[in-house]
Amino acid sequence: MVCSVSICAGEIFELKAELNSDKKEKKKEAVKKVIASMTVGKDVSALFPDVVNCMQTDNLELKKLVYLYLMNYAKSQPDMAIMAVNTFVKDCEDANPLIRALAVRTMGCIRVDKITEYLCEPLRKCLKDEDPYVRKTAAVCVAKLHDINAQLVEDQGFLDTLKDLISDSNPMVVANAVAALSEIAESHPNSNLLDLNPQSINKLLTALNECTEWGQIFILDCLANYTPRDDRESQSICERVTPRLSHANSAVVLSAVKVLMKFMEMLPKDLDYYSTLLKKLAPPLVTLLSAEPELQYVALRNINLIVQKRPEILKHEMKVFFVKYNDPIYVKLEKLDIMIRLASQANIAQVLAELKEYATEVDVDFVRKAVRAIGRCAIKVEQSAERCVSTLLDLIQTKVNYVVQEAIVVIKDIFRKYPNKYESVIATLCENLDSLDEPEARAAMIWIVGEYAERIDNADELLESFLEGFHDESTQVQLQLLTAIVKLFLKKPTETQELVQQVLSLATQDSDNPDLRDRGYIYWRLLSTDPVAAKEVVLAEKPLISEETDLIEPTLLEELICHIGTLASVYHKPPSAFVEGSRGVMHKRLPARTGNVKPEPLSLSPQLGGDIGGSPAMGAGFGAAPAVMPASLNAPVGGGLGDLFDLGGVGMPMGAYIPPKIVWLPAMKAKGLEISGTFARRAGVIQMELILTNKAMSVMTDFAIQFNRNSFGLAPAGPLQVLTPLGPNQTIEVSLPLSTVGPVMKMDPLNNLQVAVKNNIDVFYFSCQYPISMLFVEDGKMERQVFLATWKDIPNDNESQFQIKDCHLNSDAASSKLQGSNIFTIAKRTVEGQDMLYMSIKLSNGIWVLAELRVQAGNSNYTISLKCRAPEVSQCVFQCYEAVLKN
Repeated sequence: MVCSVSICAGEIFELKAELNSDKKEKKKEAVKKVIASMTVGKDVSALFPDVVNCMQTDNLELKKLVYLYLMNYAKSQPDMAIMAVNTFVKDCEDANPLIRALAVRTMGCIRVDKITEYLCEPLRKCLKDEDPYVRKTAAVCVAKLHDINAQLVEDQGFLDTLKDLISDSNPMVVANAVAALSEIAESHPNSNLLDLNPQSINKLLTALNECTEWGQIFILDCLANYTPRDDRESQSICERVTPRLSHANSAVVLSAVKVLMKFMEMLPKDLDYYSTLLKKLAPPLVTLLSAEPELQYVALRNINLIVQKRPEILKHEMKVFFVKYNDPIYVKLEKLDIMIRLASQANIAQVLAELKEYATEVDVDFVRKAVRAIGRCAIKVEQSAERCVSTLLDLIQTKVNYVVQEAIVVIKDIFRKYPNKYESVIATLCENLDSLDEPEARAAMIWIVGEYAERIDNADELLESFLEGFHDESTQVQLQLLTAIVKLFLKKPTETQELVQQVLSLATQDSDNPDLRDRGYIYWRLLSTDPVAAKEVVLAEKPLISEETDLIEPTLLEELICHIGTLASVYHKPPSAFVEGSRGVMHKRLPARTGNVKPEPLSLSPQLGGDIGGSPAMGAGFGAAPAVMPASLNAPVGGGLGDLFDLGGVGMPMGAYIPPKIVWLPAMKAKGLEISGTFARRAGVIQMELILTNKAMSVMTDFAIQFNRNSFGLAPAGPLQVLTPLGPNQTIEVSLPLSTVGPVMKMDPLNNLQVAVKNNIDVFYFSCQYPISMLFVEDGKMERQVFLATWKDIPNDNESQFQIKDCHLNSDAASSKLQGSNIFTIAKRTVEGQDMLYMSIKLSNGIWVLAELRVQAGNSNYTISLKCRAPEVSQCVFQCYEAVLKN
């Protein structure tokens, strides 16, 4: 956008006169003056008609200047811009290819709807021009025109012409055609514009050797989106891409690394070529580290990802990551991170010597990271732990305040990793107690004193010294101090009774912090009611910690590997996290390994939800390798994918299925109170419908209900509303709304619910099972393309097949009946007399279940295939299908 600055009328008049001069030189100088004014922000739009008149010239320099002016002001003067159309059309047929290319380039830059349709014919001619320079310029123009008016480009058949240009004899035309198609494909993720096959891949690889460096990047990025048919094709592509690793342009090198990292997934690890390729990948990555600091940083961020995926590539190159004195801090910190990732028993001596050196630097942030790195090495390489502890003790002896504090923080972690091994150093740590002023270091020291109180003679005095300024401490220190004193009390109860009472009083009565107060009350009640239980809770054995806590989650790492050389690899975030709009939201995955290597199974969280759930479109918790589609979905269909989703004949939904009420709590087990009930979902709200019957001789009042933790977090959304006393032989019906935000714990079976009901007589407990269909939400209808992508993305191991017997509904009736319970039909196909319904379900915790239901006319047995990231859900979902369809 031009920032408008006023220009005097006299100056405009002079320029107008010069622009209309008969002398060519004078005219050219006038246009230069206009462009100069425009560049500094002066508004020279009043000269639009006079400048446009200068287009009729053979002088290439003058024509370029006029086109530049035109691009700048065409949007603000669309009616005037139409005057230039005839000149564009004429210039597109000029004998000079430079003028033809200049005309078509400018046409693409004029973002005015009014004149785009006039430019279609000249663009069509330029796409088939005899000169490759014109063709390559026209290819980019199609992408620009698509951005202005996508429908026009599709109607005019320019996309097909672009696809044809991939087979062009000139490599630069091929590169630009690929770049244009990739750009268009990004804004339309579900379109299959770059329909890559072995033939087109071969053409791209041939062009790769001859085009410019930026052309090579476009082609390599395009290759990275291709999935080879088998390991032989994968190896063939790798062999032809490997020479790009020696290119002078670092962007070409990173794009080549991206392609090789992706295709290596398909190569068997026992193949000789696989180990050769690993060796070839190291030198180019090392070379990138000799560039200027900014490029080094980008290279290091990418190497960080590569090392997490394949540490063996750079395992012998530790020395190149050693920090130089003149490296900027951002390069130093990144190198430090990679050093720890590459640390192993073979090189740990080198690494520790280097880290000890860094800990004496002047940059405080870097020194802190170096000390932490020593601790991480101790935790990662067990054989080096003793040497690491010795190094940390040497650093503590330097008495440099921030070094001592960082060392104490990491020694705490070493104690956690190797219990009962290095506690002899505690005395040295206690000597430095007075110098600790940072919350994290104070909290770490307090933890050590509390954890090993029985080995420290004056532990009570040490903790008491912290207690003096309790209210001035940070929350982190207060919480740790509270726990440490309770631990001390449980180990030495007779000597520390006053101390524990003092800290509990400070935490519960004098503190405004709810976390501290709650923890204080819990400890107080534990100690006062059951000291044995308190000991079991507070002094429980702690799980060992692991070094690899900062590793990127595997599915995100796979996606980032597919984005090497882009901003995503620098941010270590998927494009969808920082790119606005629809572009960049396509989630990429590494291909499955072929040959005799079995793919690793998808690991599941012990609790449902969390990692397993999430929206399929955003890829939360996606599995590793893309799986194969069911045979029927992969079958060739007349009109491609469009025909697959022909939803003809899917009926209207019926009401939701509600199971009949059953007795959950018999009267004989509940002192005369009988509870029967069922579950229903109405208008998006889960209801627990109860019938309470009093079969005793006394009146029942004061009803309340509570649920235990369960698989899906079901909890009462309000109190149990029994407003009147329940007399003998009376029955009352109550509807209790439920929420799904309660505490979660995996149950067996998954849909089991443990309930406690209280009244004026007693508390009664019972278990019931809810149909999982109560958790099927109303927005569970997946987009068709998302359904296809998600089905492919969920591993085959997660697919379950079931038989539904004695069901006499046709496919339309089944579909509408299921839709009443929020089981949505996405697509219907008929293959050889068998109807296939493709369905999606979304559970309240974000888990998606995809289904394929096969209905054969005249056969009362249905087959159902279910795919889900949490396969343990499948059995319950099948039971719901059976219940809904048979009732």
